[in-house]
Amino acid sequence: MTMRRLSVLIPIIAVAGCATAPVPSAPPADVYPAGDPYAPKAPPPPVPAAEITTERMSEITRVLASDEMLGRAPGGPAEQKTVDYLIAQFQGAGLEPAGENGGWTQRVPMIHTQLTGPLKIDVRHGGTTDSLSPTDDVSMTTVLPVSEVKIVDAPMVFVGYGVTAPERGWDDFKDVDLKGKVALFLVNDPDFQAAAGDDSAGKFGDKTMTYYGRWTYKYEEAARRGAIAAMVVHETDGAGYGWNVAGSSAGENYAIELPAGAPRPPMLQGWIQRPAAERLLKRAGLDYATLKRQARSRAFQPVDMKSTYSASTAVTVEQIVSQNVLGKLTGASRPDEVVSYGGHWDAYGQGEPDAQGRTVRPGAADDALGLAAMIEIARKFASRPRTERTLLFAAWTGEESGLLGSEYYAQRPLYPAEKMVANLTLDTLQWAGPVKDALLIGKGQSEMETILAEEAAKQGRYVTVEGHPERGLFYRADHFSFAKRGVPVLLDMALAGAYDLETGGREAGEKWLSDFTGTCYHQTCDAWSANWDLRGAKQEADLFYAIGARLANGRAWPQWLPSSEFRKVREESAAQRR
Repeated sequence: MTMRRLSVLIPIIAVAGCATAPVPSAPPADVYPAGDPYAPKAPPPPVPAAEITTERMSEITRVLASDEMLGRAPGGPAEQKTVDYLIAQFQGAGLEPAGENGGWTQRVPMIHTQLTGPLKIDVRHGGTTDSLSPTDDVSMTTVLPVSEVKIVDAPMVFVGYGVTAPERGWDDFKDVDLKGKVALFLVNDPDFQAAAGDDSAGKFGDKTMTYYGRWTYKYEEAARRGAIAAMVVHETDGAGYGWNVAGSSAGENYAIELPAGAPRPPMLQGWIQRPAAERLLKRAGLDYATLKRQARSRAFQPVDMKSTYSASTAVTVEQIVSQNVLGKLTGASRPDEVVSYGGHWDAYGQGEPDAQGRTVRPGAADDALGLAAMIEIARKFASRPRTERTLLFAAWTGEESGLLGSEYYAQRPLYPAEKMVANLTLDTLQWAGPVKDALLIGKGQSEMETILAEEAAKQGRYVTVEGHPERGLFYRADHFSFAKRGVPVLLDMALAGAYDLETGGREAGEKWLSDFTGTCYHQTCDAWSANWDLRGAKQEADLFYAIGARLANGRAWPQWLPSSEFRKVREESAAQRR
């Protein structure tokens, strides 16, 4: 497919106000007598235009990732402290409140569930019972407001990849009734490991994960079909992260209020380690590798495992109201047209002690550093003349629990998606130093990728397409809540692949990435350090500032490409942007 260069569609516009505005001179001394109290005062000296600094980024990250913030759990003991700090930072950066009722926040009602156990799961086949360990074999949660989980002898069904995609001629369910049953899913898409000649080859983006490959889609499909429980087989390559991440929930989950008429989620949902899944299937006379091959065929039929699943545990349910933090800079001439920035303030709270006895999972890179970059971007915009379009800055809650804060906002927007020009999300930046390239996540989705390439080139950087498209990062951050509503998006996330670092090149970038994802992602060691080299993170902040300035001072509306699944949604509201 040939793509028109965006320079034809969106002229590159000089950012208004990059130089300090001229200061009017004081009135002549002879117009008013000396000491006249009505004499006009000489204007104050101009405020220097702010620039993004690594020092402020580091300090904001240090505070957000400090032990005092207790891992920034939504509804947790440090939520209000976190929110108050962010409001102070938004105010200090020069933003106006953009929340509900003229304030800085939007209320996000949630339920917080915790399996209080012991979680007991038994799978029976014939006369044999296999008890699954809630830490070594499975990682399960519930998002239902119930005091107890109790499942008795529910039939188990292997549903392959669990995909219903009529536009791709694919249906893994074949009208098999899942009501009251336990669905066992494979992770990722049917073509993730497809061989030449398989029906699924090339149907779902090859190595690039589609939304059908995400665990959230599989839980949604289980809910639509009435399954009582859903388990996704964990494989590190297919999931994009190890069991240290998949198994880190400790039975805890969050959910926003379901809209009226929404399907009821499964009573239990979560991950099962591949060896445990292989063991269960083997007891049923089935071979895991053979079933995976069969699941790559269009003719695949769900397989009755002729096993029953029983589970029980107590659940504590807490009704909480968390908060999104929202600030803005109102546009000078087209205030109803919005360019939005976002990142998430929540992390993973507290967990079991690590080898050093640490319990706080501080989320320093993920996503305190992203918020620090966003606040610095806001400060730079606020120190210059207003852009033509409004700039919205959001710190979302509940991202780690399923993009809950941004999804709640997208369902109940304070600024409609139809008039949102684009969303720019910063989620997990790297701290290994300056880089030669910029990472593109979601190639082939929208004209935003051309803007990214053009603005990166002005920094002397080139674009590298995400190195791990199988991780499905395009569907795993808060920008996705807006993409689903048709808003063109860009995601800045260092987890997308190895950067070409100025010192050490791609090899050094891969080492940083593998060390972080393999050891510290969502763990206690994602902690701030005074030794971080944030010059690369500053490059990202400068780049996203430039992209936002170009859009906010321009007239263009970036478009989705014909191949994107979000193009149709955007087209439905095209008349509102003419």
